[in-house]
Amino acid sequence: MISKLLTSTVALLAVSAALQVNAATMPNIVILATGGTIAGSAESQTQAGYTSGQVGIDILMDAVPQIKDIANITGEQVSNVGSQDMTDAIWLKLAERVNQLLAKPDVDGIVITHGTDTLEETSYFLNLVINSKKPVVMTAAMRPSTALSPDGPLNIYNAVAVAADKNAQGRGVLVVANDDIHGARSFTKTNTNDVQTYKSIEYSLIGVNLKGQNRWFRSPVHRHTTASANAGEGVEN
Repeated sequence: MISKLLTSTVALLAVSAALQVNAATMPNIVILATGGTIAGSAESQTQAGYTSGQVGIDILMDAVPQIKDIANITGEQVSNVGSQDMTDAIWLKLAERVNQLLAKPDVDGIVITHGTDTLEETSYFLNLVINSKKPVVMTAAMRPSTALSPDGPLNIYNAVAVAADKNAQGRGVLVVANDDIHGARSFTKTNTNDVQTYKSIEYSLIGVNLKGQNRWFRSPVHRHTTASANAGEGVEN
């Protein structure tokens, strides 16, 4: 009996040690939440109308437990508004916090959840003022978190997978939605309902992502982040 207990204890210790080693080798990703449809809520799963910015970062993260298998995750709530109500003050607060986090050696990348209405503007702004080559990945959703088939959870998972990928470094701010990887400068919203609303029509995609597996096509040719004349301007590093 004692021998079996010792064997079980040793096995548990071995598993615990393996988990600790795995956690130590995984990238550290911070998710910053700003609100939007991805954090929206409706009274029923099939209701067309909903209210943006109702769900907090903890609930968003709990909806995607699989992200803990690909990165060490922490989350912060920067704001919780519909992106139609995005302001310069929130932009500056967000940019300052991103630069602060990326300056830390134990932070490998950032994921930002955002509404779809002004995702283009926020992404482009951050692309000009973030002073780091580490990945910054924006993501959003066309369906609220309470929908029958929400697109937010998989978008978050894919965004974390991109932020955790060393090949994402130096490509500027990226936008991940519906299995596509866009550059901050080149994408646009084309439909008010379709989950495939975002398209990079003029410059094409940066890459694609399928359930955490990334395939890269190109890097942005325009100046961005550390090469931008505005990098770090107006925000603390």
